[in-house]
Amino acid sequence: MRDHWWWRPGWGLGRRFYTWHLIFDGQEDVHRLAADYRGALAEVAGLTPIPDQWLHLTMQGIGFVGEVEETDVDDIVRGAIDRLSKIPSFDLRLGEAIVDPEAVLVPVTPAEPVRSVRDALRAAIGDVLQEVPEKSEGFVPHVSVAYSAAGGRAEPIVQTLAAHTITPATARIGAVELIVIHRDNRMYEWAPHTRVSLG
Repeated sequence: MRDHWWWRPGWGLGRRFYTWHLIFDGQEDVHRLAADYRGALAEVAGLTPIPDQWLHLTMQGIGFVGEVEETDVDDIVRGAIDRLSKIPSFDLRLGEAIVDPEAVLVPVTPAEPVRSVRDALRAAIGDVLQEVPEKSEGFVPHVSVAYSAAGGRAEPIVQTLAAHTITPATARIGAVELIVIHRDNRMYEWAPHTRVSLG
């Protein structure tokens, strides 16, 4: 395991970033799943559990506040509203957690509707900006339930997870959130910008 909270290029204390996420406000089954994992991992050192408030599925970044014009962000939102109105709401299943070097992740299925939403967001960004940030390929939908806060061996986490049976959760996805995110407190925290409903 390695510390997830190293400062990636461009990031630093006080930086804010426009990004699209799926969030889980009011999704009680997702909160139950996250609480079950928090309980299971409570005695494992070197992890930062994620509170319900900050659970999310990362979708697509736009850029740093101050580097992207606010008028461009507004235009991207308008494009997203149009494109996402053509994508129906859908259900997701959050299954069994896996251990990544920087997090404990819960894969999300089916992946196809999530990718369709992301493709629509990337198209909306591409209509406004010369370059769409982040790669289109390699996107694997997941929800993190804990981040690694230190270097160390993965085996204690793997063994702890193997000793617990966590019932999968379901979530209803009916909107995508544009948020303004930061990492100042070794946690992804954000302020809402615009909520865009699916069709």
